[in-house]
Amino acid sequence: MGSNYYLIAQLPYLIYEQKPPMPSGELKNLAERHMNKKDYDLFKYLSFEFDNVKRTGCDFVDGFMEWELSLRQNLAVQRAVKSKREAPPKEPVFNISAAAAALKAIDEKSPLDAEFLLDKARWNAIDELAGSDNFSRNYLYAYFLKLLLIERREAFNEEKGFSEYKTLYASILETYNEMESVQESQGEHT
Repeated sequence: MGSNYYLIAQLPYLIYEQKPPMPSGELKNLAERHMNKKDYDLFKYLSFEFDNVKRTGCDFVDGFMEWELSLRQNLAVQRAVKSKREAPPKEPVFNISAAAAALKAIDEKSPLDAEFLLDKARWNAIDELAGSDNFSRNYLYAYFLKLLLIERREAFNEEKGFSEYKTLYASILETYNEMESVQESQGEHT
């Protein structure tokens, strides 16, 4: 705990909608210098970019990964229901707060607002999983994940996103019109 105390004591307090007080890479470097190898190996594992969940033996890390997996699976089911498509073949891992976040996000009118809602739900889940010991390794893990969320939020750019949406939509329409033309010309030849 001693090395965690010195590392944690120098970290600025995080607020969800603030600018990142430091890059996540800088925190990783600090953690590598101050954490023991076993704890740092778990620290490196933390991410929002994963395809499957492996058990680590750390309640916080395992709980977070299961919560995130539950959120993703519930989002997939809700999106399938909303678009009247077949639901994914896997039964979602059930977590009440993750399922509720997915249900609320799917009803958002704006994709950006849905992303903000999901990230706020992630933030709250991280807080709940981290517990109350502000000088534990779980606090460091939670801090890092929250810093990643803040960086993610900072990366959203509404103008750029809308521009990319318009480009993608135009491309879809163009492809659709080409397919219609091909079908019409094939109909003329039969």
